[in-house]
Amino acid sequence: MPSGKTVKLVLYEVLQFAALIVPILVLMERFAGLVRDVRGRDPTAYWLVVAASLAYVTSVTLLVWVPVKCLLLKRRSSVTEITQWRPTALAYLILCTLPCFAILIASSKVQVDSGHRIDHFAELPVSLVLFSLICVDVIERLRPCRLIGQSDSLDPDLDIPGPILTHLEQLTTVSSQLHPEEGQNGLPQGLPEAKHGSASGRWQHYSGSPVHSTFSSRAPSTAYLYSSTSRQRSFSGTLGYLWRRDGRSEVFVDSFLFWLDTVEMVRVAGEPQVFYSAWVFPVYILGFLSTLRVVIAPHNPLLSSAGVVLQDFPFFILRVALIAVFGYVTPVFYPLKNVLSHQQPRFSRHTMADKVRD
Repeated sequence: MPSGKTVKLVLYEVLQFAALIVPILVLMERFAGLVRDVRGRDPTAYWLVVAASLAYVTSVTLLVWVPVKCLLLKRRSSVTEITQWRPTALAYLILCTLPCFAILIASSKVQVDSGHRIDHFAELPVSLVLFSLICVDVIERLRPCRLIGQSDSLDPDLDIPGPILTHLEQLTTVSSQLHPEEGQNGLPQGLPEAKHGSASGRWQHYSGSPVHSTFSSRAPSTAYLYSSTSRQRSFSGTLGYLWRRDGRSEVFVDSFLFWLDTVEMVRVAGEPQVFYSAWVFPVYILGFLSTLRVVIAPHNPLLSSAGVVLQDFPFFILRVALIAVFGYVTPVFYPLKNVLSHQQPRFSRHTMADKVRD
């Protein structure tokens, strides 16, 4: 019977492969039907496009996707050192998302040149292309977590990397070692005094030689803010499962919120007045550039700057232009969001936690 790790690996790889080929095949079939209708119901054009899509999927799978996956699985020791970007996400963007957006632009161009208004692909880019991209993003984040059962929240994309101070202990000060009869502020030694914990167990003596301090007494254990012990709480009772925090559910929520702005921008391209105009080119081009953020690891501090450069600033300019030309094809809420995100300092959750910890 296969182990749990094997089942999780097979399941994740099958889902990622399905997310790779399904959007391309569906879009190419719709594009083939569009070309057939434009050419006067010619079946030859339809089957040529279908054959080209099958050849593309087969060649990409055998020549690129499978070798990349085998390389990542065989050399896990060297791949684990890649922590700032994700090779699988980059390969998916180049092999799937980019061709899908190119097919959508070609569909608009074919209809405009022929003078037909047949199919403007209203919900397909959002519901299929971006949903598949979100699934790949979620799978990459869920790899360190368990497949089923209680989540141990050990995902490095969610927790603060590096050692975390989880307990505060009372330490003796240099002044208490130099003057046993008197405290640091001239108070008797017996009176309680607030001691500050330190990550270092070494104090500098007044003469310059390092002196290791000893623990005089052990203070009550106190959970440090944002530490794992402060978040893992157990609640008993019949409805205790409602209080449990699962890192896997947080991954789903974070991923869908992360792509919400891009989803709205691609949805605008599905409007007929935008799709059958030259504005479809900047919409899909900037939409693809915003998807490049998935290549950066979620805990990478560069992700905040990339969000401003690749999404917020260009999206604000494009949305203002679209509202000026076509009216309110996009809600005003999103340009306001882009302005606020561009002007305010952007800190990731881990950066803020590190500042609080310091």
